[in-house]
Amino acid sequence: MQEIVDLLVFSQKSKASDIFLSVGQPPIMRINGDLVPHKAPPLGADELRQMLYSIMSDTQRSDYERDLEIDFAFYLSKEFRFRSNCFTTMHGPAAVMRTIPNEIKSLDQLNAPEIFKKLAVVHKGMILVTGPTGSGKSTTLAAIVDYINTNFAKHIITVEDPIEFVHTSKKSLINHREVGSSTKSFARALKSSLREDPDVILVGELRDLETIQLALTAAETGHLVLGTLHTSSAPKTVDRIIDVFPTDAKEMVRAMLSVSLEAVISQTLLKSKSGGRVAAHEIMLGNDAIRNQIRKGQIPQMYSTMQMNKKLGMCTMHDSISTLVETGIITEDVAREALQTSTSESPEEHKEDMKQSSNNKDMKQSPYNKPNKF
Repeated sequence: MQEIVDLLVFSQKSKASDIFLSVGQPPIMRINGDLVPHKAPPLGADELRQMLYSIMSDTQRSDYERDLEIDFAFYLSKEFRFRSNCFTTMHGPAAVMRTIPNEIKSLDQLNAPEIFKKLAVVHKGMILVTGPTGSGKSTTLAAIVDYINTNFAKHIITVEDPIEFVHTSKKSLINHREVGSSTKSFARALKSSLREDPDVILVGELRDLETIQLALTAAETGHLVLGTLHTSSAPKTVDRIIDVFPTDAKEMVRAMLSVSLEAVISQTLLKSKSGGRVAAHEIMLGNDAIRNQIRKGQIPQMYSTMQMNKKLGMCTMHDSISTLVETGIITEDVAREALQTSTSESPEEHKEDMKQSSNNKDMKQSPYNKPNKF
């Protein structure tokens, strides 16, 4: 066990967000978004299997051998916590372990947009934080929960697989539940939570029809539901939720979602000039126009609505990235690469706007002259 413990401690001290373990390769760390090989010999199959088994319980070993994959949280101490996914490849065992920060950063420490605090005081509805793996979704949700916990007397129930950020009850009462150890499934925990008088329910991942349906019901019946999805933009998030349901239920789901959706925050992490990474956000709020577009299935029109409602706190991913360029936080190359993968606008619009940014140094004439607060 000591070998993997030393490796994990080293990875955290190196400020790695993830560590990759694969047969025939040395341990590899992700530092500021880049993969950095560790100076160590390649791992053998038996060696890696023993390393992984040393941090698993007997039940986890049995589950891994039966299912060939497993998710679990691993705690070395209060300072060293990791979210682990162990799986099997054609060459043998493998694993990816993500560092779980011990400190829960506040919204202010994250330089989050002010609208996040306004969303945290909403009494009912659904707020979704979306983005690819490693985009900081859990960190953003933890900061929102911490803001509620610090300022309001609420009953907060979290359902995660596994538990990542552990909150200490402040003004609020927080109950953490973990799929596998304290509940059988997200859906079961959600159904149970409706009888546990919660004010806020955090769902680690809306991963199937039943969980999404129960989350919508909870939001519609007077609870604030916080959740995540692996979608790349706010409009696509609406599409993804509706597409989960069968054809004959889509109209009903559109109606439910139009009433309960308060906000979608899509985010990505970009390399900053000063080192480390910074978040760019796309923010879509559930105002009358967005709710109407959800009901009518007018997903493509949502982008224009976000552009026209910046004063309310809405923001496109393009505008967020552009602000980071204009304020000197990220380089134009980083922005250009991020915009090419953004699905909010067409590639032609991205290229044209980046060209304008390069050629125009006058903020008043620049397409990026309306910075959001990050």
